[in-house]
Amino acid sequence: SNFSASCWSRLHPANMFNSYDVKFHHRKALTSPYPGSHIERSQVPEDKVGWLTEWEDYNPVEYTAKSVLARPNWADPQINDEGFSPKFNERDGEVERKSLNGLYVVENGRPRNPVGRTGLTGRGLLGRWGPNHAADPVVTRWKRDGSGNQVAHPVSGKNILQFVAIKRRDCGEWAIPGGMVDPGEKITATLKREFEEEALNSLQKSPEEKAKLEKQLQKLFSQEHFVVYRGYVDDPRNTDNAWMETEAVNYHDETGETMDSLPLEAGDDAGVVKWVDISEKLELYASHSYFIKLVTEKRGAHWSEDPGSEC
Repeated sequence: SNFSASCWSRLHPANMFNSYDVKFHHRKALTSPYPGSHIERSQVPEDKVGWLTEWEDYNPVEYTAKSVLARPNWADPQINDEGFSPKFNERDGEVERKSLNGLYVVENGRPRNPVGRTGLTGRGLLGRWGPNHAADPVVTRWKRDGSGNQVAHPVSGKNILQFVAIKRRDCGEWAIPGGMVDPGEKITATLKREFEEEALNSLQKSPEEKAKLEKQLQKLFSQEHFVVYRGYVDDPRNTDNAWMETEAVNYHDETGETMDSLPLEAGDDAGVVKWVDISEKLELYASHSYFIKLVTEKRGAHWSEDPGSEC
């Protein structure tokens, strides 16, 4: 758990938080109050996070948000509701209940967070018991000056990479413009849809405008790309019984020509959208800073002014 992010990425390039390979200690999944509430988690000492450590007195708070209990179409029923018998660790109809991190334990009918205790049971704000699958499109380009030349960082000498970032309405933090995978939806479709909705405000566009955006985006999303990360996310919404997992994918516009012609406009869950210079000074939502760091390593771009920060 003391490995730096860059060391992890060299050891496990796509699935670094696989619980069988690396002990990953979540941090944001232990914070209080729980997002959107006044609920305080039971405190979990660092040495008691892992389930392998016995803790007979562990008495977590139970909480599921009213918005989830209202049974919107993206949410499961309560675990004991009549007629609800989820098939954990497998595809359950259109709902994917398999984890990207392998098999998870089901205890007393409830799935158990594979990374450890969070001080909270139930689902919080998450709709699904067990893994809640998301997709995060990391759209990047090189920073350029007025003459179109790539801009290098004065200290590291490496070219500066930019990515499309949104400011989330719910918490005010900057983030990758991603979102939840719909039942039966392919990850590739989610990545493109979420970018259109969050960063281009496609839901408010006319059919003609939307068709034009689709045509422009097709070039970017159909070109060569790479999976940055697949697995568990250290998310403040996680509980002992429900947690976030994602597939983060980098789509890079090498020349900048594709994205230059796309008008960024915040939509759906985004308050603001803009191109952001990437560096270690970025503070982003959940595990997003970590995903961005992996992209800079892959692209050989600037990250840190301290050469000693590399693995």
